[in-house]
Amino acid sequence: MSSKQPAMRDYKNPATTVTKTVGSTLLSTGRFRWLLAGIIVPVAILSLVLLIKSPDSTNDIDPAEALAVDSQEPSPSGISIKTVSLPNKAVGNTRFIETRGSTSKQGTPTKQIEDDGTKLVLKVRSGDSLDQLFRRNKLSINDLHKITGLSLAKQHLRVIRPGDMIEVWHKGASIVALHREIDLYESLAVTRVDDAFIAETYKNSIETRIVEKSGTIKDSLFLSASDAGIPNNVIMNMTGMFAWDVDFILDVRSGDQFVVVYEELWRDGKYIKNGDILAAEFATQGKSHRAFIYEGPDGKESYYTADGRSVRKAFLRAPLAFSRVSSNFNPNRRHPVLNTLRAHKGVDYAASRGTPIKAAGDGKVIFRGTKGGYGNTIILSHGGNISTLYAHMQKFDKKAKNGSRVTQGQVIGYVGTTGLSTGPHLHYEYRKNGAHQNPRTVDLPQAKPLDPAFKADFERSIAGLTLRLNSQRQLLASLSEKAEQLQ
Repeated sequence: MSSKQPAMRDYKNPATTVTKTVGSTLLSTGRFRWLLAGIIVPVAILSLVLLIKSPDSTNDIDPAEALAVDSQEPSPSGISIKTVSLPNKAVGNTRFIETRGSTSKQGTPTKQIEDDGTKLVLKVRSGDSLDQLFRRNKLSINDLHKITGLSLAKQHLRVIRPGDMIEVWHKGASIVALHREIDLYESLAVTRVDDAFIAETYKNSIETRIVEKSGTIKDSLFLSASDAGIPNNVIMNMTGMFAWDVDFILDVRSGDQFVVVYEELWRDGKYIKNGDILAAEFATQGKSHRAFIYEGPDGKESYYTADGRSVRKAFLRAPLAFSRVSSNFNPNRRHPVLNTLRAHKGVDYAASRGTPIKAAGDGKVIFRGTKGGYGNTIILSHGGNISTLYAHMQKFDKKAKNGSRVTQGQVIGYVGTTGLSTGPHLHYEYRKNGAHQNPRTVDLPQAKPLDPAFKADFERSIAGLTLRLNSQRQLLASLSEKAEQLQ
């Protein structure tokens, strides 16, 4: 019996086809039927596995293996699009598309993602990663790889914290769009275009409302301002604006008046938080202090008086906020511990143990340690032969080290009762050319005024704010007149 042997299959070449010619006798043998079954059954099982396998697994691509194409093509919107080709193991013609350059836009993303899929909010729990979030919600890991392969998306998705919210729109496991709020003012939007994704940032729609509040002090500034409906953080910021001119511990009197014009930030009809103080006035002991915000050519905002002088000075009038003076500057004071006449060459500010102590001005730490009856003490050198001393500290701030530079308002230590002290307080001294000066009354060096080149622009910018302050002062005067008539 003659027969032709089957051609040998080249397993190294999957494209090779095999043609077999066999005789009728061979077809009828049991051995061949068993051989045929041994080939057909494994092939059938393999085909079944491929059919039920997730489509994502065939395209599970590591973005790190993508090869960037040198050329970039501009999109119609003016955003540069970078096309990245996939390695040979990729199935299909898939691309990563990434926005480059200036990608921030005003308002919502150009594509209305809400109409393109089912919305799902992913809430980050402790220990979560993006991979875990996607797997837990049965979302495409392959799509996650594509999204995080975009540098803009990776930048704003790299760090997630418990409580963060990430919104996704999906069809089944496939991601249609992803949205994450970066901060109050900006958000990230990732949208699908065919088999690719585009990442862009856009400006959130924030509504700014200008609020005017005013009042007259009856007992304390803090309580009276609260009664006038002024939020606590606005009160603190207002006192910070005038901290160089007004000692809010000693100078405030019943009958003093205040006006503040500030921003409220709203989003989608909901109050978010307070913004900047635009203008404020504090009238005490027959003297009125006004300050207006102004953004200089360097983009920095500062406060100036109506004639362009900076309200900021080289030194704060007091290094503590909202405490009381327990002992004033007095060259003939009797010492409470030693019971002898001993000059008190500074001011004592009584405050709770642990209250932060701020540097009165920019300077350098020239002493940090224990200094006799002063206890734990820091001395700062400020230039111009001026130095300040802070004594009786409970502890020092770790950043205020010997030889280190500090800035005005920086915390350098905490109120305590070390050394010759009868209770927790800060002893503060101001020295010029080695001589002690009264910190509360000494003339403080002025900061740099507004550049005359911007004076006209400054005056235009504060014109409306001046009218607002005047209007509130007239209202206060009218209320005071009515109150007097009722008495």
